[in-house]
Amino acid sequence: MPIFAAYLGVILIWSTTPLAIQWSGVGTDFIFPLLMRMTIGLVACLILVRALRISMPLTRAALHAYLAAGSGIFGAMLLVYWGARYVPSGLIAVLFGLIPLFTALINRLWRNAEHFSRAGLVGIALGLAGLVLIFGAGSQLHAQALPGILAILAAVALQAGSLVWVKHTGADVPVLALTSGALLLVVALLLPLWWLLFGAVPVWSVRAGLSTLYLGLFGSVVGFTLYFYVTKHLQAGQVALITLITPVSALLLGQALNGEHPGLDVWLGTALILLGLGVHQWRLLARAIK
Repeated sequence: MPIFAAYLGVILIWSTTPLAIQWSGVGTDFIFPLLMRMTIGLVACLILVRALRISMPLTRAALHAYLAAGSGIFGAMLLVYWGARYVPSGLIAVLFGLIPLFTALINRLWRNAEHFSRAGLVGIALGLAGLVLIFGAGSQLHAQALPGILAILAAVALQAGSLVWVKHTGADVPVLALTSGALLLVVALLLPLWWLLFGAVPVWSVRAGLSTLYLGLFGSVVGFTLYFYVTKHLQAGQVALITLITPVSALLLGQALNGEHPGLDVWLGTALILLGLGVHQWRLLARAIK
């Protein structure tokens, strides 16, 4: 596959995922669309694992990695699907753009990594300033906007923590095997939770069904596969550019396709977050530009 096509594919999928999450909603039952998405993704992954004859190791380190990845997906996606009912899709993408900053913070606290550079500290400060502006914008939307933003932010922290945890396991597991093991755990946790809280299959619209199918196949399986393919063949700085592009493209898509109208404070907060990401990873980005 051409690297450029894979790169554009990651940007497109990551830009459209928040919008598809909102479109997949079926009222108050926010777990059923997530359960269906993860089930579709799991089936697709298992088919690929079998077709490509990829082994799924069951060593202690591998099981630890499945647990680390699966628990992060489970907690983060539950919070995202709950919060997506109250937060514009573009804003979800902006908040998830903070994952590199959260990952660096958690890695520093958890693994006692090296101290932040001056650029790293400035980048984190700019990201926090952008968050302050976005919280101010949330207070002007509606009563559930701020809890929704907090839920998305908690999801970002969980996802970042999961990334650090997976790396900490040191397990050498193929990407599709890791994704399959993680999704298996997620489905096993979601099914009883949905049954206890809701227990009845909601009425699905055509748009909700197609959005869930898109998320199950492209948002999960294809998106992860393309991303790891890109990270294998490109420099880290070139991959880091994706986190600077997708928040803006998601905001524009939400405005064009979902009737969202982010105010000036949201755009300013987004600009500060992206500037913070750029400063935090300026060395990687400089290499990518060269």
